[in-house]
Amino acid sequence: MSFFKNSHSGYHDVRDGSQIYFCTNFPHKDFAKQDKVLVFNYGLVCSNEHWRYQLPYFDELGYKILIHDYRHHFMSKGAGGLSTCTFKNIASDLKEVISLLDIRSSILLGHSMGVNVCLEYARLWPDDVHSMILMSGTVFPPQDVMFDSNAMEILTPLLTELKGKAPGVFDLIWRTSHLNPLAVMMTHDGGFNKEKVNAEMIKLYLEKVGELSVDLFLQLFSEMKKHNIISSLGNIDVPSLIIGGDKDKVIPNYLQRILVDHLKNAEMYIVKDGSHVPQWDFPHTINEVISDFID
Repeated sequence: MSFFKNSHSGYHDVRDGSQIYFCTNFPHKDFAKQDKVLVFNYGLVCSNEHWRYQLPYFDELGYKILIHDYRHHFMSKGAGGLSTCTFKNIASDLKEVISLLDIRSSILLGHSMGVNVCLEYARLWPDDVHSMILMSGTVFPPQDVMFDSNAMEILTPLLTELKGKAPGVFDLIWRTSHLNPLAVMMTHDGGFNKEKVNAEMIKLYLEKVGELSVDLFLQLFSEMKKHNIISSLGNIDVPSLIIGGDKDKVIPNYLQRILVDHLKNAEMYIVKDGSHVPQWDFPHTINEVISDFID
């Protein structure tokens, strides 16, 4: 789908030969010397579909918006193999795109793993960041906190082992999970408010996941595991809005309180009955909360 009334796409070859796809809602030249450009960052093997209710809303309000695909994701290409898909490289790719457009300051929005991307960018280039909206993220290793258990500590090596034994079969199951009613049901129950988000949306989400590889998931999950950002939070003093759902089963919302406690200038909004993806559960509420914050 097109998220903007008028889309202006581009590609940028970054320092190591990776090619980064980006898209704006105004002509690229209109971004020169601009402040408070909204820059959206999605989660682990997710896509800009996770912002499907936010992008048209803020486009309609006239904000200048930049979206992009990480290296090795969708319309972007990565050089040097999946091991180069690190938060430092993703943040550096984004920095190059922002510099290409000559943007003066950005409002970074991140969901789930996108929170790591935002924090890494703010750690490296604090003067470029006007403010941040961080939603449903964690600065702790996900295998220790996801689903409020260590289940992922067991599941991740199991996935690796199963893929090693039958790579063709495993890849087929991964790519076609959106056609599997059990996978749709489990994803729906585990990550979303079932009363607010219908099963067709879950199928769309899983279909986009299937366009990426399980190896990319494992690489980025490993990156989240070793991302040592919590020690840098005290040095990040840009205004930050931390959002979480009080029914988030994936990343329990006490982890949002840790972000608020460690960032110098942060406030929190907890969404009643919100899941891991509150921007899909209650888009009108989320849009108003974000709009109030950045205004």
